Amino acid sequence: MPHIFDNNQEREKLIIIAADAGDASPRNPAGGAEKNLDELALLVQTSGAEVAGRLIQKREKAHPGHYLGKGKMDELKDLILQTGADGVVADDELSAAQLRQMAQMLDVRIMDRTMVILDIFAKRAITAEGKAQVETAQLRYRLSRLAGLGLSLSRQGGGARGPGGGIGSRGPGEKKLETDRRHIRGRLDQLSAELREISAQRKVLRENRVKTGLPVISMVGYTNAGKSTLMNALTDAGVLVEDKLFATLDTTTRKAVLPGANGTEVLFTDTVGFINKLPHHLIQAFRATLEELEGADILLHVVDASNPEREAQMKVVEQTLERLGYGQKPVITVFNKCDLDVQTPLPQEPNAVRAVSVSAVTGEGLTELGLAAEDVIKSMRGKIAVLVPYSEGRLISLIHERCDITAEEHRENGTYIEAFADEEIRGKVKRYEAGA
Repeated sequence: MPHIFDNNQEREKLIIIAADAGDASPRNPAGGAEKNLDELALLVQTSGAEVAGRLIQKREKAHPGHYLGKGKMDELKDLILQTGADGVVADDELSAAQLRQMAQMLDVRIMDRTMVILDIFAKRAITAEGKAQVETAQLRYRLSRLAGLGLSLSRQGGGARGPGGGIGSRGPGEKKLETDRRHIRGRLDQLSAELREISAQRKVLRENRVKTGLPVISMVGYTNAGKSTLMNALTDAGVLVEDKLFATLDTTTRKAVLPGANGTEVLFTDTVGFINKLPHHLIQAFRATLEELEGADILLHVVDASNPEREAQMKVVEQTLERLGYGQKPVITVFNKCDLDVQTPLPQEPNAVRAVSVSAVTGEGLTELGLAAEDVIKSMRGKIAVLVPYSEGRLISLIHERCDITAEEHRENGTYIEAFADEEIRGKVKRYEAGA
């Protein structure tokens, strides 16, 4: 996928806007238009553009025709002229009617938060899977707003200051607006088949991981909370680390020994970061990737403890997990970046079984994290005390491979073992339980 902007080119200038209902909601748990626009500004900058100005209108709900009220639209038009802006980005998803009417009224490109996020994903997607997921999300979004997007994105005429067009024109779907709905739906059918195959492959990999008996620990968290840095610190995975939103999209799985623990081996998986108002098109497209959470025994909720908005970001992650159906899994809250300026007390996560403060950069707290994870794993396993005959050498090897052994003694008629074992192993050794 081509990058939009050359370092020698002037960046696209955009104005960000919001209709402020004045309270938090399930769709927007962070609440607060100013805070949301701060985040939207980071998204715009991450995509390679420049924020030329911002405008907020307090109103009970967005105008159904042109998002902001008529008076505010006039004010926005003046701001566009004053700043020489090339386009406008709304903090909420815009309908086809809103896109069309705003483009007619303002005569610049009109975008929304979802388009910016999809644009960032298009730039960051590297693998065939990532590209297919992003293209699927782009096409689903565009299909539902084809008429409005056609008019809005046609008003580029010099608006995009770098080569290749501006936000919304990047990635595999950049020419899809020139086709009709039938062609878009045909391409979506192809991509759906590809993603179903990817999902099936992932399912096989998850089943193979289950056969190893190793606990699976998945990292979740708000984008830029430090998941990739933590993954590298725990596993030497070599995952790309950047101080940017959505620096990595592809899932990574690595085997490692829990730091500080008694040689307990686990599988760590990293997933794409969440964000406020995460587009539902994106959740649907990345379903195969997010299904990695299904096989997780424990979720590490990585939180940027130094971020003033950490509590709101935690709520976004919690609600996203609920939407995905993974809200009941054991959670360890990992307050990352504790080496920075962190305000105390730290917020509590209602469903978390443990909370640990760490610095993925300095290594501080990683031993405590390993011990906490080991305790949770033990609590999920049952204690066994078995006397296995020496003739069952393969079973003894399996216990050594998959169980956390706390005591072992070679006796006259077999090997006595005390250990924490999963349900499958407990079933295999039941007939050898000591005293049975």
